[in-house]
Amino acid sequence: MLLHYLCFAKIGKENVISVEEWKYFADRIGKRVNFNINFFEYRKFSSDQIATKIKELKPTSIWHYFDAITGVPRPSKKEERIREFLLNFAKEQNLEVKVDKTENVVITKEATPGCEGAPTVILQAHMDMVCEKNGDVKHDFERDPIETYIDGEWVKARGTTLGADNGIGMAAAMAVLADKELKHGRIQALFTVDEETGLTGAFGLESGMIDGKYLLNLDSEDEAEIFIGCAG
Repeated sequence: MLLHYLCFAKIGKENVISVEEWKYFADRIGKRVNFNINFFEYRKFSSDQIATKIKELKPTSIWHYFDAITGVPRPSKKEERIREFLLNFAKEQNLEVKVDKTENVVITKEATPGCEGAPTVILQAHMDMVCEKNGDVKHDFERDPIETYIDGEWVKARGTTLGADNGIGMAAAMAVLADKELKHGRIQALFTVDEETGLTGAFGLESGMIDGKYLLNLDSEDEAEIFIGCAG
């Protein structure tokens, strides 16, 4: 099954799964795909993907949503704007969405025809970001968008944290939710609040918000690795 394959795949040093592995993956989901995901604060991509604008990077859908996310202020404990952004996204995509008392967001995408029997998979990311800036930079994290730019093979922010932790995880989940060609079972995307300063969203998640059998946490502190485990 797709989840098991993703959990056991070893990502190479350029953070791109091999051609042979992706052929296997593509056969599993019924389409050709091209992914390159790194959940680090600075985003590295292969030399053949160098572009002049964030939106020109591939896979296009993920970078499109990441670029949009960087325009939304989202400090910890002040996620109102990014939550509204997610609610508007769900409405535009005609997807079911709900918010719990802790203000976590869950967006559900039903299975495509023929995949109704597959177990529900949860994609989880957090809304908030680490908000740090250089001493000579004037930036209000509660009001100002992140100013991004490309430096060689890296995507960076000018004088501030980029927010790829966990904006790129959010973008990956949104890209899956928005994909009209992907064949899949039922998907739930869980976006939690206040991960950076207390895991408030994770601890306060209300019972019944999610009901999937498997969960993929789209956040990591180690490059080129996928972790398999459970905290409880």
